Formats: sequence, structure tokens, C-alpha cells
Amino acid sequence: MRLFGQSQRQQSHQQPSNHDFAQQAESLIPAEVRMISGCHSEQTSADVSNVSSCTAGGQLPEPAGRSGGACTSALLSFLYENEHNNNNRQHLTFQQVLVGLRKSLENNGFDQIPQLTSSRPLELQETPFSLVGFEYNSSIRRALLVGINYHGQSGELSGCHNDVLNVKKYIIEKQGYLEQDIVILIDDGQHYYPTRETIISNLKRLVTQSVSGDSVYFHYSGHGGRP
Repeated sequence: MRLFGQSQRQQSHQQPSNHDFAQQAESLIPAEVRMISGCHSEQTSADVSNVSSCTAGGQLPEPAGRSGGACTSALLSFLYENEHNNNNRQHLTFQQVLVGLRKSLENNGFDQIPQLTSSRPLELQETPFSLVGFEYNSSIRRALLVGINYHGQSGELSGCHNDVLNVKKYIIEKQGYLEQDIVILIDDGQHYYPTRETIISNLKRLVTQSVSGDSVYFHYSGHGGRP
């Protein structure tokens, strides 16, 4: 019996309860973070040569002939289409958005499998999808939008700038963000250049400026990698 008791204690130490795990996560990451990534880490994202092929009803700004990221274009199209068809204005859940995004990509011939990660336990079937905390509807909303086309470099992309501009339009018109609270980093010669240093410094600034209750949105379109 004594050995069994030790085994129980060891197992409890090795496998903390859900409550203990939630407390550890909250101590390490005080903010509630939800992240949608475009694909598995071993997969490669893709450009869409004409975002109108991924849109519903031409909802994205000036879609004809413009390129964009497959995941971003599909996500925005799904959100716009749902709002257009949803007369009751019922909120989408995170599960509905993730499933809709995956189906949209699959129907358009892409093999990406978008992933959802959260710093807190998340009831996918029940939690309404939003880029703003529902309990903080009157809070400050800040955004950092990064798009890198790598012009003139190996692996040049063509849709990342358009992704940023389309996302900016969406969060202003549909999520209540203000233009003066949105920072854009794109390599087009007209905005701040998105170097590693400028991205990190702007992320740090977001953390410094924000307090409990604020909503922060970060978007990145470009090549990814693993350290």
C-alpha cells in the first residue's frame, strides 16, 4: 500500500490537474491569447493569384487581379459571407470559423490545414469568434499588421501587402478598430519596413501600452520558420 501511495503522488506530480495546468499557463502568459495559424509547421502557405477566386461576392477590396495569401483571403471571405447571409446576426463560434476556413481552402485546391491555439482552455463549440474580447466592448483596440513580399529576393511573394490592407479594412469596418491605433509594417517603400527589429520593437510597444481589458490583434503574412 505504501508503494501504491508513492506511485500515486509521483503520477500526480508528473501529470498536474487541469486546474493546476491552467494556473501555470496563466502565470506564464497573463493575457488571453488566441492564434490562428495558416498551416502545419511542416506545410508551406500559398499565394492566391487572384483573391476573387477565394471570395464570396467580391467582398474583399478591389479583388479583381490582385493576389493574396490563401488562408487570409479564405478567412476574410468566410467572415464576410457569413455576415451577409446571417440576417439574425448570430455570432459564429471559433469551431465554425475554423471548420469553414478549412473547407474553403480544401474546396479551392489548397492542402493547408489551419490550426487554432489558445493560452486558455477554449470551448470551441460555444465561444463566439471575435477579434475583440466580448467582455471588453468599450476597451482600447490596438493592432499590428505585418506583410512581407520579399521584393527582389529568393522566394518573393505577391499577396502579403494585399493581405494587410484587406485585414485593415475588415478590422476597422467590422471589429471597431480605429486607424490611429493600427500600425502597418510592409516592405512597399511607403510604410515602416518590417525588419526583425521593427517587428519585435512594435510588439513590445503593444505590450507596454496595453492594460488589462484592452484588445490587441497581430497579423503576419510572409514566410515563416522555426528557430
